[in-house]
Amino acid sequence: MKTPRIILSLLAACVLPTVAKAEPLKIAYSDWPGWVAWEIAIQKGWFKEADVEVEFSWFDYVASMDAYVAGKVDAVCMTNGDALVTGATGKPSVGILINDFSNGNDMIVAAPGIEDVKGLKGKKIGVEEGFVCHLLLLTGLEKNGMKAEDVTIVNTPTNETPQVLGSKDVDAIGAWQPNSGQALKVLPGSKPVFTSADAPGIIYDLLYVSPESLEKNKAEWQKVVKVWYKIVEYMADEENLDDVTKILSARVGIKPEEYEPLLKGTKILSLNEALERWKDAEGLGSVYGSTRYVNTFNLKFDVYKETQDAGKYLDPSFTKALSAEK
Repeated sequence: MKTPRIILSLLAACVLPTVAKAEPLKIAYSDWPGWVAWEIAIQKGWFKEADVEVEFSWFDYVASMDAYVAGKVDAVCMTNGDALVTGATGKPSVGILINDFSNGNDMIVAAPGIEDVKGLKGKKIGVEEGFVCHLLLLTGLEKNGMKAEDVTIVNTPTNETPQVLGSKDVDAIGAWQPNSGQALKVLPGSKPVFTSADAPGIIYDLLYVSPESLEKNKAEWQKVVKVWYKIVEYMADEENLDDVTKILSARVGIKPEEYEPLLKGTKILSLNEALERWKDAEGLGSVYGSTRYVNTFNLKFDVYKETQDAGKYLDPSFTKALSAEK
C-alpha cells in the first residue's frame, strides 16, 4: 500500500530542521539631520534591497541612549562625546560609521545686546551639563581667553532651552538644531555668538553598535554601512534636494523649505571624507582626536571618573572594507 503523498509531506516537514528567522537589527535614531537621513533608505526600501532586516525606533535623543543602555536596541545614533558618557556610566558601544560632523547647527545663542562670546562674561547660560553644547560653550570661552568661572551655568534640558531663553531667565543658551533654531525664533533679536562651525570636528555624529551585536552580526552591519553611503550619494545629487527635504521634513513635522537650512549646518561626509576623519591623529580633524578632546573635558568636569580609551569606541574597518570594494 502506498503512503498518501500528503502524509509523506507531513513526515518530511517533521524531520526537516527548522530555520529560525533572524532577528532584525534594532537601531534608535533621533532628530538630527545626519540621523534623520536614515529615513531616505527606510522610505525607499533600500535595506530590503540590501538583504538586511533593520528596525528603526524614533526617540528623543536622551531617551534613545537610555533605550540602548536598557538593551532595547542593538545600536544608537550618538555623538562621539555622549558615547563615552554612555559607556563609562552604562553600556559601552562601538562606532562603526561616521554620519557627519556638526558644522553650525550646534549654537550658543545669546539674547539681544550680547554681540559675541566675550559679552557672556558674568551672564547666565542655560545648557545641559555634560552634553555636547556644554562642551561647545566651554570651547568658545577658551578660544576667547575666558574660563568656565566667567559665566554661570544653569543646567537646562536641551529641549527646554528655547522656552528658557524666551522667558529671559537666562542670557544665553546652548543647543543643537532644531532647538537652537527655535530659540532664535522665540526671542527676536537673539543671535548665535559661537557655533560648531567655529570648531569643526568638535562634535561627530556616529552609529554606535553594541559589542555583542557587532560580534554576532558583522556581515549584516556591513550591509547597513553600505546602505548609508547610498543615502549619502543620493543626498549629494542636487537634483534630489526636493525629495530629500520632503522626506526628512516629514519625519520631524516641519515644512520642506524649513529643513534645507538644517542640512547646511550638518557636514554629511562622503566615503572619502569619512576615511580621512577615521585616521588616528590629534586634533578635531580626526574622530579619534576629537574623542580624546571630549574625554579630557568629561574628566575635568566630573562627567565620569575614569578616562575612556577612544580606540575602544571606534572601529573604522567597516568603512575601509566598503572603500576596498569600490
